[in-house]
Amino acid sequence: MPASELRGRNVVVIVSGGIAAYKVCGLVSTLVKSGAQVRVVMTESARHFVGEMTFATLSGEPVAHDMWAPRSDVHHVALADFADVAIIAPATANIIGKYTHGIADDLASTVLLALDCPLVVAPAMNSRMLCSAPVQANLATLRDRGVQIVEPEEGWLACRDTGAGRLPDTDVLVEALCEALRERDGALHGRRVLITAGPTREAIDPVRFLSNHSSGRMGYALAAEAEARGAQVTLVSGPVALEAPAGVEVVSVASAQQMHDAVQERSGEIDLFIGAAAVADWRPAEVGEQKLKKGDRAEMSIRFVRTPDIIAEVARWEPRPLIVGFAAETEETIAHAREKLARKGMDMVVANDVTAPGAGFDVHTNRVTLIDVIGRETDLPLMSKRDVAAAILDRAEELIASRESQ
Repeated sequence: MPASELRGRNVVVIVSGGIAAYKVCGLVSTLVKSGAQVRVVMTESARHFVGEMTFATLSGEPVAHDMWAPRSDVHHVALADFADVAIIAPATANIIGKYTHGIADDLASTVLLALDCPLVVAPAMNSRMLCSAPVQANLATLRDRGVQIVEPEEGWLACRDTGAGRLPDTDVLVEALCEALRERDGALHGRRVLITAGPTREAIDPVRFLSNHSSGRMGYALAAEAEARGAQVTLVSGPVALEAPAGVEVVSVASAQQMHDAVQERSGEIDLFIGAAAVADWRPAEVGEQKLKKGDRAEMSIRFVRTPDIIAEVARWEPRPLIVGFAAETEETIAHAREKLARKGMDMVVANDVTAPGAGFDVHTNRVTLIDVIGRETDLPLMSKRDVAAAILDRAEELIASRESQ
């Protein structure tokens, strides 16, 4: 049983109101033993079959069921954001129908509509219900949408009939979850990914420094998305006010030189490098040992020298990783991005007009153009930075697969 593949993964288990709910206790226990983080969501009907205390004890987390419980966050969105993979078990005709047709009238159904991770549906019900035209049509629709359906088993049913409709055993459900993640992980599963994020700070004296407006959100979103796809992720981060993504190694630095050194330490170990940091191009040539006093001066000149070009140096590594960089521009964005792609020897550049509404620094959304060495140029609409991260990694996976097939 491949439960070890779920170590470190976040799994949301949605339990709906069927007698087979008791079998899901074994699933939750197995997931926790495998090292997964589990959150259980129960419908009100499910609570008639298994007490929520049972699932809370097995998962080590409170059970979610009340859409109106006071919270500091939006509960169904928070649960959806948490999930790397989700499963409905048992999946009754009711919850299958609601999800298929976009009905959201309780916590479980609202979580389902908010999910953007792989979903496994494990139907369990009376044979005649399972074979009915509406249920079969709904399951066919979900399959067409990419939802993984676990076929129910045949056998003795709670209604004293014999036939299809039994919830499969725990090992079958675990394998379905692993398979869903394998399909999602794609070319990044098990890969070593190095990402830079945030600004750098270049000291003028012990008190002052030069920096920029980067919040680090784009790089952190990329790190979280890569980790969710099964990659081993190292994030070299400038000074930011962000929480480290779960499962990601974070190396904190301040200056461009420190970021350069942290990246160079990993030469030869990386499959994919993404330079999302806003690295200073220049630093003061001399740093004052003491605070520079204003005195009677009306002006002051500072001499600057170049900082190391991190991406250009990564392009000289042997073995060379796939390289993705960013071009944050204020004019002629595409032209400057194409020039940067060629000059630095990158495989893809993400062109970003930081003057565009909703894009650029210190916002939660972005609008970018992906330009790669194959010659493809893809304009993405305004979307969340996590969705942009997913699109960037989708393209990076394609480039990795293309390179390895040659």
